[in-house]
Amino acid sequence: MMAYSEDHIALAAEYALGTLEADERAQVETMMSVDKDFTAMVEAWQHKLGVLNQMVGSVEPRPLVWDNIRAAIGHAAPQAPLLLPDPAPPVAAVVEPAAVAVDDSNVIAFSTRAKRWRNVATFTSAIAAVLVAMVAVQAFRPDLLPEGLRPKPRTQVVQVKTPTAVAAATPSAQYVAVLQKDGGSPAFILTVDEATKKFTVRRVGPPADLGKSYELWLISDKLQRPRSLGVIGSGNFTARPVLASYDADIVKGATYAVTIEQGGGSPDGKPTSAPVYTGKLVEAVPSR
Repeated sequence: MMAYSEDHIALAAEYALGTLEADERAQVETMMSVDKDFTAMVEAWQHKLGVLNQMVGSVEPRPLVWDNIRAAIGHAAPQAPLLLPDPAPPVAAVVEPAAVAVDDSNVIAFSTRAKRWRNVATFTSAIAAVLVAMVAVQAFRPDLLPEGLRPKPRTQVVQVKTPTAVAAATPSAQYVAVLQKDGGSPAFILTVDEATKKFTVRRVGPPADLGKSYELWLISDKLQRPRSLGVIGSGNFTARPVLASYDADIVKGATYAVTIEQGGGSPDGKPTSAPVYTGKLVEAVPSR
């Protein structure tokens, strides 16, 4: 890209501001028609200053302002005629023996350059001041601004995440025991959850004996006698949480047996007959 002087940069900036005189604007437009880089510089200035201008909204003056202006114009006193001073008497010209010609082109160029940059700086400073004032009013007194310039209310959505239970995130192991007689067809299927120790008995074989009850027992060498886990219901499934009071090693290593007791189960918490169906737990679903 071509290197431009400060005069060229100032001309481009003032052209974007719209403060050039007619001959200077014609000069800039001529340069833009033959120099693409200069055109790009002018467009860059227009983009920079245009964004600032768009940030300042237009405010319609109140009718009272125009009424006051009209009243002031109507009541203004007539202006006195302009009187020019009398011309001074001619003074005899003194001829210098040797006149020295002074080249003031640099002074004129510097004055023009300073004027251009002063115009650019004044315009941008004014816009910056307006923006600062608008920000202050929006922060402290937004009701003073027109409806279109007032800040919009902000709505903040806060998402609260509740921790997920560890047990739900990590499935526990499942154990199954097939309760059968002498390796025959399964009579009951016992399922135990490792975490909760809740068991479920599924009836798959024997029908319900009239007047009798099937009772489930836990038999372990770590216990002095078999422990009743309750009567198996007449439905297809029976679920109970009674294993929660036993140690995990006892639950996993015990033998589970079913006896036929009187209606409602053993009266004294001890089996009254030999086991009919037995089985031991095996791990069917591992924990993850």
